[in-house]
Amino acid sequence: MNYEETLAYLYTQLPMFQRVGAAAHTKSLANIEALMEAMGHPERQFRSVHVAGTNGKGSSSHWLAAVLQAAGYKVGLYTSPHLREFTERVKLDGQELPADYLVDWVARWQPVFEQLQPSFFEMTVALAFQYFAEQQVDIAIIEVGLGGRLDSTNIIHPLVSLITNISFDHMALLGNTLPEIAAEKAGIIKRGVPVVISQYQSEVAEVFRRKAAEESAPIVFAADEYAVELVREPAFDEEEQSVRAVRRADGSSVEYTLGLVGDYQRLNLPGVLASVDELRRQSFTISDEALQTGLRKVRELTGLHGRWTILGRSPLIICDTGHNEAGLGMVMAQLARVPRRQLHLVLGTVNDKDVPHMLAQLPAEATYYFCQASIPRALPASELAAQAAAAGLRGTPFGTVPAAVQAARAAAQADDVIFIGGSTFVVAEIPEL
Repeated sequence: MNYEETLAYLYTQLPMFQRVGAAAHTKSLANIEALMEAMGHPERQFRSVHVAGTNGKGSSSHWLAAVLQAAGYKVGLYTSPHLREFTERVKLDGQELPADYLVDWVARWQPVFEQLQPSFFEMTVALAFQYFAEQQVDIAIIEVGLGGRLDSTNIIHPLVSLITNISFDHMALLGNTLPEIAAEKAGIIKRGVPVVISQYQSEVAEVFRRKAAEESAPIVFAADEYAVELVREPAFDEEEQSVRAVRRADGSSVEYTLGLVGDYQRLNLPGVLASVDELRRQSFTISDEALQTGLRKVRELTGLHGRWTILGRSPLIICDTGHNEAGLGMVMAQLARVPRRQLHLVLGTVNDKDVPHMLAQLPAEATYYFCQASIPRALPASELAAQAAAAGLRGTPFGTVPAAVQAARAAAQADDVIFIGGSTFVVAEIPEL
């Protein structure tokens, strides 16, 4: 098979949560454990950091990878889902997995896949782990796909576990209350492995304390270690923000220029800083200069896209992958501060989200362009438009993301703002990205 045929095999032969949703979710680690055994346990052959959370785990993973790259380490990075190309999921020092490696790897292990029938996600995790082992990375940053306890990545024994945030998402699989969701995320806490919690959330803090105690795992609530202050409000079209991180223990502070400008990144930063502190305690040499460089040049070093990304300036066009009630709410609060004549909002989502609570975060004064990504999970644009109308939001349904973006661009004047989001899969199909 060539590259295109290999991708077609993966997408059609194996259930894929990204496309079909809950039907692809495996409620056991047995398959990934069997895959690892067949491959000689590559997950045991490299050091790692494990990152979970409802929101912020992708940005935090990329930041940690960038900082470690800037410090001179050979760094693997596994994230999901991809935006444009499958190979984005597996990176080595910011470079995507070579397409020919994927082709050869699938051909080599296809008989095992036919026997074990792994899910798409189990297979991609196995791919990443074997690639990192073969490349002899110094460390790999591994982002959880969904939840934690039963996620296929949860077979590693990391140097540190990082949990960013707990919000409502994937309730059908993870639970209907924040403590239930937190318990699933807490499943990545391993015996004796330090765990960092980025945000202190009173509703779930005890869940993490209890699990850490059970596993004799040192626990740090990063927001108790660092306070992050905005040095100045960035201009609405800037792609960097200046912050001050104050160490609560002694009041000392350091200013950082962050290469990610979403307000929500200031909630992620304490967890990243506390994780770096832990890696330093474990003999990683990470200079203050490397930390500064990684935080500022994260997009350049890792190829991160889709977090408050500016696509155009006249009119101002912004996209963001925030896709649940909490994530979208923070993005909308930031968007409300951007000066404009009229706001045009291109919006799509998937059919397993809590759409009414998402819609409640959105501004009534915007003009909406409803769309659907080209995946089976996408909520039909007409259905989204109907639910939005019932919530008092006015707009027009379009069949595709490019059609909705084109309509918004055609309607917008130079001093308007266009925002595109609601789903990672919508952002992935933006023509300008």
